[in-house]
Amino acid sequence: MDNTYSSIGLGTAAIGRPQYINIRREENTPITLEDFRKKSWQTLEYAYQHGIRYFDTAPGYGLAEELLIDWVSSKNDSTIEIATKWGYTYTANFDPKATQHEIKEHSISKLNEQWQQSKKILPYLKMYQIHSATFESGILENEVVLKRLAQLKSKHNLMIGVTTSGANQLEVIQKALEVEVEGHSLFDAFQITYNILDQSLLNIIKTIHTKNKKIVIKEALANGRLLPNNSYPNYQKLYIFLQELADKYQVGIDAIALRFCIDTVDSYKVLSGASNQSHVNDNLKSTTFVLDSKEIEGLRSFKSQPIQYWSERKKLSWN
Repeated sequence: MDNTYSSIGLGTAAIGRPQYINIRREENTPITLEDFRKKSWQTLEYAYQHGIRYFDTAPGYGLAEELLIDWVSSKNDSTIEIATKWGYTYTANFDPKATQHEIKEHSISKLNEQWQQSKKILPYLKMYQIHSATFESGILENEVVLKRLAQLKSKHNLMIGVTTSGANQLEVIQKALEVEVEGHSLFDAFQITYNILDQSLLNIIKTIHTKNKKIVIKEALANGRLLPNNSYPNYQKLYIFLQELADKYQVGIDAIALRFCIDTVDSYKVLSGASNQSHVNDNLKSTTFVLDSKEIEGLRSFKSQPIQYWSERKKLSWN
């Protein structure tokens, strides 16, 4: 298989900052900022050398966007696609004990400020996204911001996207699908949480596809909850089934979770949240097999209600 056009993209939250809302798969050992930067650069390069061409980043991901700007400047490859976002500012300053890691602000001043950095990714920048759009921030009704995004879309030939989180993400997407600037639909793509536990995307997917919008899937591993964990006895039957499939296809459970997303949604990309080369390698094994219909239906049966899913997620800590 030619992985150059893999369905897998690399999300860079875990390689841009040492802490993330997740369940860690290994011990969090201290590392200097210089070594962290070097490790992250190596992960980007490893992903590229193994066929990944889509990279998703954000200013809110610590060093991630800056690293991508530096890394991609050494390339001359028109197949590279980078998506970034605006709306969150990283505030933890790489302090593991920080009480606040990011601040959300969906204002025109924040958009213009973060665009000054993000535009350095051009011409590899293909998608510019509102980071975690919500009704509370009023972003989908802020005409000044929406017009500015339309200007950037036209001037730089960008796709404009929305990323969503929360139990009401479908309602946010429905609202975003209706947003027009000067008679033209503004949003071209939606980065949506979708995995074995939260399958709510399926309730709106036909509408998204009918309107010819792209789907990018995030949190395919449910922030680590799909990896066997004694903290979730309610998922033990799922863990057993996932391990059976992993043994059958001779891959890790992470690859099964990613493959479920690939096989059940016609998406543009499914994001890997890999934080190192080993994780990239394990995640890319999802491109080496296909789940059969019985296996897919078995995994579908483990879906939870969005309220339950997001209630659990809120209890996860930065680590």
